[in-house]
Amino acid sequence: MKTIKQLGIYLDHAAANLIDFTGNDKGPQVIASDFDIQDKHETLQRSESEMHHKEQDKQRQYFKKIAAIAVDFNQLVLFGPTTAKTELLHFLQKDNSFEKIQVETENTVKMSLKEQEVFVHDHFKKFDFKNS
Repeated sequence: MKTIKQLGIYLDHAAANLIDFTGNDKGPQVIASDFDIQDKHETLQRSESEMHHKEQDKQRQYFKKIAAIAVDFNQLVLFGPTTAKTELLHFLQKDNSFEKIQVETENTVKMSLKEQEVFVHDHFKKFDFKNS
């Protein structure tokens, strides 16, 4: 029987917590976006257009870091309080590597790390039919 590898990704535009539900006891992996408020102020002083392009480039790099880890999983749940999860979903849909990976999104409120871990556990547990 093939092992199903499941990953929960709680994200906003600043950082992502990757929570592996495969059964190992590793803690969440954190990936931070490189675009910060200082970048925004410095670039905005030069031009709004330049700021927009820099922000898009940094977001693409941020999503690439997340995708490089997520590609090793069979099922993903993207969740969080902002539109970042939907933007990541669209990014992943353009990548052929994710064709066979089941990706779901769920809107949630802002959560603590413990709440995120419980959410991922509960989300994937409903698909666990071994205990039925």
